Order: sequence, then structure tokens, then C-alpha cells
Amino acid sequence: MVSFLYSLGLHGMNAFLVKVEADLSNGLPSFELVGLPDAAVKESRDRVRSALKNCGFTYPVTKITVNLAPADKRKEGPIYDLPVLAALLYASGQLEGNVGHCAMVGELSLSGEVRPVKGVLPMALAAKEAGITELFVPAENAPEGAVVEGLRVYPVKDVSSLVMHLTGQRLILPCTADPFTGRNTPSLLPDFAEVRGQEAAKRALEIAASGSHNVLLIGPPGSGKSMLAKRVPSILPDMTLDEAITTTQIYSVAGTLPKESTLIWERPFRSPHHTISPAGLSGGGTIVRPGEISLAHNGVLFLDELPEFHRDTMEVLRQPLEDGIVTISRVSGSVTYPSSVMLVAAMNPCPCGYFGHPTRSCVCSSKVVDRYLGKISGPLLDRLDLHVEVPPVEFDVLSSCDKAETSARIRERVNAARERQNQRFRGTGITCNARITPDLLHQACRLSPSAQTLLKTAFERMSLSARAFDRVLKISRTIADLDNSDTIEPRHAAEAVQYRSLDRKYWHNS
Repeated sequence: MVSFLYSLGLHGMNAFLVKVEADLSNGLPSFELVGLPDAAVKESRDRVRSALKNCGFTYPVTKITVNLAPADKRKEGPIYDLPVLAALLYASGQLEGNVGHCAMVGELSLSGEVRPVKGVLPMALAAKEAGITELFVPAENAPEGAVVEGLRVYPVKDVSSLVMHLTGQRLILPCTADPFTGRNTPSLLPDFAEVRGQEAAKRALEIAASGSHNVLLIGPPGSGKSMLAKRVPSILPDMTLDEAITTTQIYSVAGTLPKESTLIWERPFRSPHHTISPAGLSGGGTIVRPGEISLAHNGVLFLDELPEFHRDTMEVLRQPLEDGIVTISRVSGSVTYPSSVMLVAAMNPCPCGYFGHPTRSCVCSSKVVDRYLGKISGPLLDRLDLHVEVPPVEFDVLSSCDKAETSARIRERVNAARERQNQRFRGTGITCNARITPDLLHQACRLSPSAQTLLKTAFERMSLSARAFDRVLKISRTIADLDNSDTIEPRHAAEAVQYRSLDRKYWHNS
């Protein structure tokens, strides 16, 4: 007898429908699992056999063939345990009915408990798109899938409860989840009010957060670079629903989504150590998983002590920063993950840290300084929109009892500026000024005649590249948004230009 039901598979962030077919036929007892399964999928036959016996069901002692269609797509992970078990119960006559309208995913323990799996949110979205109306998932993953409207998501704790639901003896109540849960939860992030001085750096980070621009902080040890960077999440604008769904999908696929959570409403902040490999940053592995740059999507990727990262690791950033996606190619195929991040990098100006310090002498030779700064390639430096010097803080500022501006106040201005951008780019798929496409650049960045003259002079005198000029234009647009101005005026353009001057100070000979 042949039975079938549906499950789902994952390829990167894209889910696809899988038809699980079970056939019982005469022959020597065996269990063949076909359809391009990986090792974890093949091992499901042992988990299914034990779960059936330990839950009081009869394991068919006959020739069993289970096919996962389409057979040309690789199936990975233990997510097919639950649908394979259910297909066997239907094929052996222990269950009856039509389940063509539903899909199942879940890993089984030997005792029949259903364990959580990765990627439930993208699978739930794919199930709805494919016309599936009911989705059975592990109980811990149910809130994640329940945010998809128009799909009934049933939390399954064990095999017995699933069978009782399918036979109508005791129904499982569909999980309900509010996708906006946690959106306005007060944050316990570090606050900019704790930072003494560094008003110029705070202003630059406010501009960066408003338009999602990349930032390079350079200054001596102890000047507050890391302290400033770690407080950037506290001033980032509120996430939109689309951004929250995409971010949650990435964490779901990576298996790092907190238990029984719905959507991630707090923008990610990732700070990998400088020993990270290129694959760790961009993503990869035998089973391709998102890297740090994708886990920071819609948030901040903070690289502290930038020159200490390996050169090939830093160069991995170039294409994702430009395109907003990272494509990982393997023999089995290519996987694309989003990587629209705000990069915040921090570094000392030399190995000892005191090159250019107003009171302390640098002990590094000019060649050592040039070699150290030369670790940052020109193309990567060109992709860092704002170059910000973080000088040492004076004693009077450190000892002052004056209250610094709070992150909440700064965030109000950032949210207002980002809302202007959302209104401007509504329907275009652009989320911020840093992502303005070339075809919309001059339309979105309208310059007054005097601002046009100023930028022309800056372009010629500073020998800016075309990319650097475009980024200056986008920063000018963000500064104008913070100033609630539709047109970019000279003051906006002048402030944007001065954020491109440090590479002339430090890298002119490197």
C-alpha cells in the first residue's frame, strides 16, 4: 500500500515542498530511504523504528520504501523524521484519512518526543505559498511558524499527541502568536549617556545609524572607540515588519533563534573576533550556513581592531558590502544570503596606538606605520562611508558631572530621519539612504546650486573615486534628512565631505 503526505526542505533561506511517499510491499524486511537524502536523513529510519515501537504502534515487518520527492533536490537534516513516521502509519493502515492539505516537520527522539528543528519560519512561508493550510511542527518552534497569517500551525510534543489529533480523539489547538510581540519592549542596551565627550564621534554615528552607512573609527587606545561602537544598537531605528521577518528567517536557518520566540525586533549586533576565518564571516560549511555578515543583516557588524583581521578575511567583505548579498558556491550548488549591514570598524592608527597623539610619542617607525595601515586595502577603505577620528578625552570632560545626551533622544531623531527615507522609497525595495540604487541616486539626492559647486570642488581637490563621491552624496542626503530638508544644502554637503578626509591624513603614503 502506498501513502503520501507533505513535508518541506531548505536550500539556504529558500524552502521547498517535499512529498513523502511510503510504500509497503512483499519481500525481505528492509527500510530503503531514497530521494537524495544526506546522512542525517538516512538515520531517520532508526529513530522512526524506535519511536513507533516505544509509542505502542506496530512497526511494519516488510519491505519499506520511502521516497522524498523531488528526487533531484538534496534533503538535509532530521526534519523528515515526523512525516516519515506518519507516512508509515498511513501506509500500514494504522491511520486513515486524507492529509494532502497538511505538512509536517520535526525530529524524533527514540521515545517518540518531537524535538525542535531549524528553519521553521521560511518553511511556514513556503507552505502557505504552496497552498498548505495546516503545518505540524515541534512545540518549541510553533510560535515562530504561527506568525504566518493564513496558516494553522499545530505544536506537536510527541507522536502520541499527533496520532490522537489525526484520529480526532484529542485535538491539538493551533498555536497563536502576535508577530509584534516584543516590538516595544524596553531595551537594556548600553546608553550613549555613559560616554563622556566624543561629541563629534557621536554625531557621526547618529548620521551612520540614520542612513545605515559604514563607519571607521580611528584613534589611540582608550579613547572610547569600542565603547561608542557597542552603543550603536541603542540608537538604531525601529525595524519594519519585512526586516523583522527576514532577520528572523536567517536566525531560524542558522539554528540560533531563541526557544519559543516569534519575530526578532531588535536589530542584530555581531562582533566576531579577529581570528575568524573568511568562511566564518561570509558563511559556508559542508551544510552551508549563514556567516557573521548575514547574521548581522539589518543590523551592525562590528570589527574591532580591524588591521588584526587576516587580509583575505577583510577582503571577503567587499562584494557583500556593495551588493547587500553574499553568494556561497559549492559543488552541490549556490546559496545566497542577504547581507545588508552597517559595518562599524575600529582601529588604532599604528601598532603602538599613539601615532598622531597630541601628548604621547609614537615609537613606531614610518615604515611600521605604513605597513600597519596598509593592511586595510584601498577598495575596502573606499567602502567605509564615514572616517571618524576619536581623539583622547581630556580630564575636564571625564571628570565633569554634566549629563550627556541619552540614546533615547538620539534615537528619536534617527527614527524621524529613517521614516523620511521610508516615505521617499516606498514601493522601491530600498530601506535606507545607503542602499540608494544608481538609477535613483540623483533623483533622491537633489542638490542646491551652491552644494553642487561645493561637491565639485571637493571631488577635484580630494581626487575622490566615483564610489566615494556617490557615498558622499548619500551621506549628504542623510544629513539633510536629519535636518528635515528636502534639498541638500552646502552645510549638509560640507559635513559629509569632512568625513572623507582621514584617509588623506593617515593613508597618504601607505
